[in-house]
Amino acid sequence: MQLDSNQSRRKFLKNVGFISVGFSFLGSCVSTDEELESAARVAYTGDFPGSLEGAKSVNAWIEVLQDGRVRVLSGKVELGQGIRTAIRQVAAEELDMDLNNVEVKLAETGVTPNEGYTAASASIINSAMSVRYAAATARMELLKIASKKLGLPTKELVLANGVVSAKSNNMSLSFSELLDGVQIETEVNTPVQVKDKSEYKYVGKTVHRNDIEKIVRGEEVYIQDLRFPGMVHARVVRPPNYESKLLSSNKSQLKNSVPGILKVVENGSFLGVIAEEEYQAVKAEKYLKENSEWEVPKIFPKKENLYEEIKKIADKPRNIQNDGDLEKVFQSKDSLKATFTKAYQKHGSMGPATAIALYDGDLLHIWSHSQGIYPMRDALSSMLQMDKEKIHVTSAPGAGCFGHSTADDAAADAAILALDYPGKHVRIQWSRSDEYSWDPYGSAVITQVEASLDKNGKIDAWKSDVWTDSHSTRPNSDGGTLLPGRYLINPISMQSRGYLAGGHRNGDPYYDLPNLKLDAHYFDGPLRVSSLRSLGAFTNVIAIESCMDELAERAGKDPIDFRMEHLTDKRASAVIERVKQLTNAETLLEGEGLGYGFIRYKNTDAYAAVGAKVAVDKTNGKVKVIKLWGAVDVGEVINLDGIRNQTEGGMLQAASWVLKEEVSFSETKITSVDWNNYPVFRFQDIPEVEVAVIDRPDEPAVGGGEVALPPAGAAIANAIYNACGFRAYDFPITAEKILTR
Repeated sequence: MQLDSNQSRRKFLKNVGFISVGFSFLGSCVSTDEELESAARVAYTGDFPGSLEGAKSVNAWIEVLQDGRVRVLSGKVELGQGIRTAIRQVAAEELDMDLNNVEVKLAETGVTPNEGYTAASASIINSAMSVRYAAATARMELLKIASKKLGLPTKELVLANGVVSAKSNNMSLSFSELLDGVQIETEVNTPVQVKDKSEYKYVGKTVHRNDIEKIVRGEEVYIQDLRFPGMVHARVVRPPNYESKLLSSNKSQLKNSVPGILKVVENGSFLGVIAEEEYQAVKAEKYLKENSEWEVPKIFPKKENLYEEIKKIADKPRNIQNDGDLEKVFQSKDSLKATFTKAYQKHGSMGPATAIALYDGDLLHIWSHSQGIYPMRDALSSMLQMDKEKIHVTSAPGAGCFGHSTADDAAADAAILALDYPGKHVRIQWSRSDEYSWDPYGSAVITQVEASLDKNGKIDAWKSDVWTDSHSTRPNSDGGTLLPGRYLINPISMQSRGYLAGGHRNGDPYYDLPNLKLDAHYFDGPLRVSSLRSLGAFTNVIAIESCMDELAERAGKDPIDFRMEHLTDKRASAVIERVKQLTNAETLLEGEGLGYGFIRYKNTDAYAAVGAKVAVDKTNGKVKVIKLWGAVDVGEVINLDGIRNQTEGGMLQAASWVLKEEVSFSETKITSVDWNNYPVFRFQDIPEVEVAVIDRPDEPAVGGGEVALPPAGAAIANAIYNACGFRAYDFPITAEKILTR
């Protein structure tokens, strides 16, 4: 489709159902006053996001500065997903401001709204949309105030870039003049006059993040770079395993062995050291580790028995969904049966967890890259038996991980040590070994599928069983959710099993099936677990999409056509069709294969389809991912660049997971403690990646942070089968497994 350069966005949108975008919009996004004057508004009367329901005052979200710029407040944190940029776009759009005059303040207790965790691909849905309605309300209120001060009706006024001007004369007032130091306390209520989407200048466009240049230049961006005058450094000596107890520690000679030691903190099995310089703290940790005695019980099963052990310890099955009469269908035919297993996996952050704490005698100040500063504050309050209003947490960017990492645990370490050494900023940074040994991993998962075809080659029955541990033990009011609390002299055990339902996410196929049953088998596994990007959807979609290919083969049908036969949702069909178009011209050499995967994330949110081209060396079993294609539909696109980046990154992470990543352990300890024994994709492994974004401005905006991973993993698995005939049921897919099939 050719774009007419003289055609307006509004007219263009009327003529097409969606825009398939695979390129960057170039040129200036800055609007003239004349354009802003003509921007239409429409009344929004729908429901508000949960974040806005918890903070309905405009000034909870929007702050007008003395120089007329606007500061937007958001309780979400930056994980590399670009939420700061998307929020700037939304606010600038509704307030008709230049992007450069809008800044975004992220996550600080007592300053920004309490938006819980930055998780579940919900930042756009909750935070950005809350900002949209708060900014639109602020605009309405500013016009009302200007109307009174200038003695003119609001229809005679133009709001543009921090100034309200009269159409008929030269009278104007800046935002700061209008408010005179007072913020807008009006509540956000419907109807809200939001900008007509056909008039957007920023939303839906590519706006690049302004922190990337600093990151590339190695400037001070991350919490690891943060320094304070007189700051001291700390390390914690970790136990050999989860159930180890400290029997003795020889601290007496430490100061003679390592200079600069300020204090050793021993509290039950929590053992920490504070020093003047970081390397001194590192050496002190090493000394204490070598001169301490611990109980080292056997707590892990033999790795080869893991899945057998999981099934032994699992609860009785809980029915999640049951539609139709599967038993009757299965009795009358030979069904497909398959069991898929996925290993524990790490977050694998580039930079280990870091935190800084200062106890000033009254307030405990924390700087952390936690994904939920308010919930973490609640957990700290519980663990320390301290009034939460006496704990102030500021978010600082850390290495991205997309899930519950060790950031909160590092903050708890720093808090314990700072309370024992008041008046100084205490900085703690974990080692790579500790990061990898104590990470709250993504759970091992078993997904078992049984499915059958009718006489026309269509699926007539499907049953999924999922064995899963928790998929979130994030910090909350339970102090036991913080790792250090479990090792204090009065240990705090975690009271809840966490978010179990994440394990069967997408366990029920999104396809149209007449008979469907889903059962979940929950277990409390041997390894510490929590949320990892896409939760159980990764394994479940790989299982579903692998079986879709197997069933298509049984039915003698093309795998794409087979999927289309089982979909009535046109948006689902559109992403699959788009990937098919992207791969149509591909030719395959000997040992190469194409494979596909599809998802609607959570069966309610974003859509994605992925195509993968791989080559398998049949002599050594090595797999090379040649190219990945993705098509994604997140409804209304806020930042095109952000969605493309999220999709590309998700596809690459999935490739690393499905081919390389697996936590290893002995009966007493985690053994994958560095990059060598926990391999991940390196630069030489990266394939070519192509992403098409289907923009649907009239659909609600949903998050795209997790949607690409499950179908990418499935596409690679299906491509490997098509390349060499090896159907993977145990993940990751290693060369050894391919050779010994």
